[in-house]
Amino acid sequence: MLTWKDIINFSVNGNPTPINRVEKTEAEWKALLSPEQFRITRLKGTEHPHSGALCSIYDEGQYNCVCCNTPLFDSTIKFSSGTGWPSFTQPIEKHAIKYKRDTSFGMVRVEVMCNTCDAHLGHIFPDGPEPSGLRYCVNSESMKIEKNKK
Repeated sequence: MLTWKDIINFSVNGNPTPINRVEKTEAEWKALLSPEQFRITRLKGTEHPHSGALCSIYDEGQYNCVCCNTPLFDSTIKFSSGTGWPSFTQPIEKHAIKYKRDTSFGMVRVEVMCNTCDAHLGHIFPDGPEPSGLRYCVNSESMKIEKNKK
């Protein structure tokens, strides 16, 4: 289980090695993504709180990167944070997420990105539920849910 100490270590000393890499040109990303998905994932945008389609969905399944389809989070670790964005306590695999120190807007935060394609997902904070205490605060537009088949 990852802890805040692990996250800070990754953001300072380097990230886990991804299983593979997906790299595309800006034109290829624009052709693949909606304008809003492109703005958020490739230009490091954010959606308005409580506006994302995945905020209030708690169906069983996994949340994949909208850009490269890499599995990022499992529905079993999703929780209602009240922040207006989908929130998770752990990534599906340690190497799924990339962490970067973010000092934009006069704040010091840790940005989370897809470790396969560098898509901006959101940010992580040390105010989540136990046992990890982590809250991955993720834009709905950066993910798609792959629901479990019953």
